[in-house]
Amino acid sequence: MKVKRTMLWIFALVLVNFALNAFSFVFAAAETPSVNASVAQWGFLAAAIATGLSAIAAGIAVAYVGAAAVGAMSEKPEIAGRALIYVGLAEGIAIYGLIIAIMILGKI
Repeated sequence: MKVKRTMLWIFALVLVNFALNAFSFVFAAAETPSVNASVAQWGFLAAAIATGLSAIAAGIAVAYVGAAAVGAMSEKPEIAGRALIYVGLAEGIAIYGLIIAIMILGKI
């Protein structure tokens, strides 16, 4: 029960982070002088969506992989290293979203 409540708090924090990113990117578009404002707003919004959704997906993936890894480690403690690698691979989803957002912002 406590794990479920913790995951709900993490999910809520990720959603708040996504909303703040989206608003800050949209308002920053008004200060971009070299690009059309509407094009810049869509670019900033796309970067915010890429970052936010990849963070949500990474959180879900880490929750499932982490729970399975802890369950497997309780039966065979010697697989702890491999379990951490799998959790790190699941966390890579957020990094990929951040890289895509940086690429989008580089085109603006």
